[in-house]
Amino acid sequence: MKTTVTVGGCALLMVLLASNALTAAERVIPRPLPDHPGNLFVEGEDVVIGVPETADATWRVVDYDGRVVAEIRGKGKLVLGRLPIGYYELHPARAEAAAGRPISLGVVAVLQSPTPATSPIACDVAMAWFYPERLRMVNVASLCALAGLNWVRDRLSWPEVEPGRDQLAPRTRYDDSAETQAAAGLKVLQANHSSPEWAGKDRKRFPDDLRDAHHFYREIARRWKDKVMAIEPWNEADIAGFGGHTGSEIASLQKASYLGIKAGNPEAVVCQNAFARHRASTLHDFHANHAWPYFDTFNLHHYNPVGDYPRIYAAFREVSAGRPLWVSECNFPVNWSGDQRFAEPSEADSRVQAERVAKVYACSLHEGSSAVFYFILGHYVETHRQFGILRPDLSPRPAFLAMAAVGRFLADAKPLGKLKTDASIAAYAFRANPDGQERLVLVAWANQSDAKLTLPLAFPRRFDHLGRRKKADEDAALTLSAAPVFAVLPIEDAARVVIEPPPAAAPVLDGKPSNVVLQAVWPRDQVELDLSAYRLAVEQPQTIPVFVYNFGDEPAEGRLTVEGPTGWGVSASESVKVAPNQRVPIRLTVEPRDADPKQPQPVAIHGDFGPAGQTVLSLPLLPKTP
Repeated sequence: MKTTVTVGGCALLMVLLASNALTAAERVIPRPLPDHPGNLFVEGEDVVIGVPETADATWRVVDYDGRVVAEIRGKGKLVLGRLPIGYYELHPARAEAAAGRPISLGVVAVLQSPTPATSPIACDVAMAWFYPERLRMVNVASLCALAGLNWVRDRLSWPEVEPGRDQLAPRTRYDDSAETQAAAGLKVLQANHSSPEWAGKDRKRFPDDLRDAHHFYREIARRWKDKVMAIEPWNEADIAGFGGHTGSEIASLQKASYLGIKAGNPEAVVCQNAFARHRASTLHDFHANHAWPYFDTFNLHHYNPVGDYPRIYAAFREVSAGRPLWVSECNFPVNWSGDQRFAEPSEADSRVQAERVAKVYACSLHEGSSAVFYFILGHYVETHRQFGILRPDLSPRPAFLAMAAVGRFLADAKPLGKLKTDASIAAYAFRANPDGQERLVLVAWANQSDAKLTLPLAFPRRFDHLGRRKKADEDAALTLSAAPVFAVLPIEDAARVVIEPPPAAAPVLDGKPSNVVLQAVWPRDQVELDLSAYRLAVEQPQTIPVFVYNFGDEPAEGRLTVEGPTGWGVSASESVKVAPNQRVPIRLTVEPRDADPKQPQPVAIHGDFGPAGQTVLSLPLLPKTP
């Protein structure tokens, strides 16, 4: 089952996208809605902002740099005229009227061409959960399109969609969100991370019977065939908050879910249920179960400083089987401060939040990700951290303008490499399509104090991290600070700079999915999550319950072989026959002998089911003395 082929991960992704995705030709250039939800405008429009219907008051228009760019008196609606690209706030001139939050607004560039269907720029929106009312969905989808997003990630509640076994709800908010986002030209990744009560005792855990997962994902893939392009069967299953599953358990669910999704919509992109941690034990356990034929993309999350990315991505890349890397959540959040009602970052932290956006995207793309979903669009707080880039009223924080700049300048971006500079500068090169034109795009910033990047190039088109045009320096160098700069150059200039190439993608491992899936069932108190292993007693035989599923349309009959550590006693049924859509129990008997109690040992079942394919179940077992 394990052979290396020469197809690259990016090429595989292109095949997937070409087979099922909206194309740029089918998209149109987005325009703002007439009432401008979120106070978002495009360059060249007259900016009209609603203010309280009180007595006439004087308002100051303050830009991102703290400059007062206008003063205007009025009530109800203020006509500010045309403003350049950027972030602005409206402050009442009278100090006693300034107890609440200022009114924020943003101006973004008019996209010159539809967002490419292969652009990696994406965002976790959680539309159905954050904005359950249909009108709010329409407004938020419009903001996403104006920001140049290609993909959006939604959130799903399985118990809500299927309240009883085989009883799907006729209409839900998830239907509304799928339809609304698709109508806005956005491609939707849907994610689930809970089970219904009827499927198991613990809703954070996978269903006890994998046929329930197979059936559910088959039905939603079929139901949303033309609206939801990709599905993650679970979210962060490797951590306790979402069930605390081992790599083996994650692999078994992945296999059943993949077969269900493809049965419902063969063109769907089936994502690997995303990992929250780059924990080696879990990743290697998952990989040992030969799960790679059962996912089209390898999905991962991280919330680390960008300097940690090489180490994090190397760990995930090792077990990705060469599949495209999708980062379906990423951020490096800032703290909020002040009034808990608003949970707003300070002015300084708001600037840091905005400055980090392009860094997160650029560094992730350099490490080989094919889709990067920033977490998260809406106002979202965990303890002292603020993740969101829109406020509850949909008005922008500066970071939303930063994401729109990324959506524009890194549209369809492919990494060329990292410029060879000293440690004080970070600079990344991309082949991208800003404004519909193939260009070399540099994203650069200073790691510490301000610096200058000098290259044998002219920089007539340079922009700050909010997308604002910057004046050219007299010496043709890029003046850098902690805030990233975009430089847009002819693609031919790529040959004139010294670039360290991005990390190579992992070799693509070949393999065909089998309709037969194996699943081990363990008591929770026998799981060592950090080791992705199961405890069992030393020097005595124990029986491990294992189920053999057949998700095919024909009976499956095959032989099982068991492999274990030298000196251990291992055995299982040698042959098994399973009817379509049925499961049968078998007994795996294990007797550990002369085992190291600190080191898990793998026991694997290999199944050969002829036309139904080959299947593997690998279990790390940790012997413990009674």
